[in-house]
Amino acid sequence: MYLTRHQTADGARWAADGRFLPPGFELGLLLQLPGNAVASFLRAIPRTEAASGPLLPPIEPTQEVWACGVTYLRSREAREAESTVKDVYARVYEAKRPELFWKAIGWRVVGHTMAIRVREDSAWNVPEPELALVMNAHGEIVGYSVGNDVSSRDIEGENPLYLPQAKVYDGSCALGPGIRLADVGDLRDLSIQISLVRDGRPVFEGATRTSQIKRPLEELVSYLAMELDFPRGAFLLTGTGIVPPHDFSMHKGDIVRITIGELTLENQISSKSRHRGV
Repeated sequence: MYLTRHQTADGARWAADGRFLPPGFELGLLLQLPGNAVASFLRAIPRTEAASGPLLPPIEPTQEVWACGVTYLRSREAREAESTVKDVYARVYEAKRPELFWKAIGWRVVGHTMAIRVREDSAWNVPEPELALVMNAHGEIVGYSVGNDVSSRDIEGENPLYLPQAKVYDGSCALGPGIRLADVGDLRDLSIQISLVRDGRPVFEGATRTSQIKRPLEELVSYLAMELDFPRGAFLLTGTGIVPPHDFSMHKGDIVRITIGELTLENQISSKSRHRGV
């Protein structure tokens, strides 16, 4: 089953498999259910007309997005190369405890075809295509979306303590185009592909698979939920295994396309915050 969120004349509204759900439907309430009850509950809800209107990010304003770092060997190698503290990322990759950090609140997330950004005070900015796990209030994985954990590598490389500035700013988190409900077993070996187009020409492409993530997906979620409650569910980005070369940086106007499994997220890059004009 596939969930999408749309802008309508009456505000945001959810749809399932292309048809609108009742106006009062909330993802946060759905994610209060046990994982084995989510699909059957959705099947029992009456649906109305065919869904229309621009896509919104498939997250509600008060839900949170968290992220994992250094879950792929390729990410560890890239972080070591850019960092002034070389052994930090090797230790994270090999450690029992994964790296987890807060990425965005729901109202700050952008969706499919919306603008992402590069920081105005950074010269080296990259997309990070990531499997986004959808977690319910019980700490169970119930589905996935496509995530882009946009990052300023020069800021993070200068000092690991600058991670929040490198990762958390307006336009740095994209999710979409929707949520595919799935069992965790279906997510263990999905293809991940990225293409970045500039002036109509591809300037960077890459591919990996979720099977290259070092830690089980359930382990990543279990650490996130260990000492935090998410009564309306949450999203967890699972790290990137695709790293552009050191001489590559995103430019204003570039188009980033990320495909994971059956879902494709596309965003164009702006240099300005949506709150200050694009």
